[in-house]
Amino acid sequence: MTILLGCIADDFTGGTDLAGMLVKAGMRTVQMIGVPQEPIGDDIDAVVIALKSRTNPVEEAIAESLAALRWLQQAGCKQFYFKYCSTFDSTPKGNIGPVAEALMQALHSDFTIACPAFPVNGRTIYKGHLFVGDILLSDSGMRHHPLTPMTDANLVKVLQAQIKGKAGLVDYGVIRQGPEAIKARFDKLKAEGCNFAVPDAITNDDLLAIGAACADMPLVTAGSGIALGLPQNFRKAGLLAECQVADALPHTGGLRAVISGSCSIATQGQVAAMREKHPAFNIDPFELARGKDVVGAALEWAKGKIEKEPVLFYATATPEAVKAVQTQLGTEKAGSLVEDAMAAIAQGLVAMGVGQLIVAGGETSGAVVKALGVTGLRIGPEIDPGVPWTTGITKETTQRPLALALKSGNFGTPDFFLKAWSKLAS
Repeated sequence: MTILLGCIADDFTGGTDLAGMLVKAGMRTVQMIGVPQEPIGDDIDAVVIALKSRTNPVEEAIAESLAALRWLQQAGCKQFYFKYCSTFDSTPKGNIGPVAEALMQALHSDFTIACPAFPVNGRTIYKGHLFVGDILLSDSGMRHHPLTPMTDANLVKVLQAQIKGKAGLVDYGVIRQGPEAIKARFDKLKAEGCNFAVPDAITNDDLLAIGAACADMPLVTAGSGIALGLPQNFRKAGLLAECQVADALPHTGGLRAVISGSCSIATQGQVAAMREKHPAFNIDPFELARGKDVVGAALEWAKGKIEKEPVLFYATATPEAVKAVQTQLGTEKAGSLVEDAMAAIAQGLVAMGVGQLIVAGGETSGAVVKALGVTGLRIGPEIDPGVPWTTGITKETTQRPLALALKSGNFGTPDFFLKAWSKLAS
């Protein structure tokens, strides 16, 4: 087995997002939940190891990321990729900068990029500033994020606060000139003592050019957008077939359900749209805190409904409501209560016969796949940019296939929960 690209993602849905992009670009990809403990097959071009390190203490995030890197090195990967969110979620202490520097040190590399751009989902960079749609990141809903609020859109400034080295900008005027000009700018930044380049990117063509300029870079750090530009480097080197089907999944049947723990603006709209069409059950953190059997009530409620149509279980709420819960219960306790409840509901749903499950929110997705014993995901067809259907990989090889769509909170169109099913083979 020759794995070309070894990726480390700092959360579960972000890992799926990246893996989906690689599949779309023709790389057969598996996402593993944590560092693999078993063989992963011999028909794989890329492996994404998904961690839960985005909001961990910096030291833990570094240790977990280095463990993932060691496994990928032992697997013979030819290039490495540290993937974080397209909104560059982090705090002044990290974890993006410290993890990236630790990976660079382990790979004996002194230069990389930091590029969260993902134009198809409205994440663009201009003059080093990250935009969400038509507004600066600092003016977007991310300024209210409960764990990693982003109040500064200047990526060079944000990254510089996290690293020991130095960050510099690759201006859009350079990007427009193509890969050779970008590489020349990289060389100039290195000569100036920079370890990180923050490249502007407004279109997919920009990402392709940046990706081409990174062909010889041991480590790339980015959102999932740069995944568009890396596979072609392997093709040029004769390591990746020009045309291959990379998104085939085994047939999955069974009942359908949605679990939503994300409170992002995009997910709020998706929950509202599904509630208009299908039965929905609200998970109340205060009832969980009072010790009520919310999980039992939710599963009992689903009986008689889920056989007829998809059902929704949601803890999605407005920023004001989330803040009120966190104020009374504490941020960590409120999050763990909801995650544990959603995970238990997922277990009950699968036992009930659910074979096609959508989960919204990175932390919720992590809790669900752990509860279901999923150790990896085979990546299939894309539902919306950055969100593919997958098939769960478990240690129990006799278990029937389970289709999972793990959606990052900010991704997907308003009708995501309604249209996703049509992407699966009937």
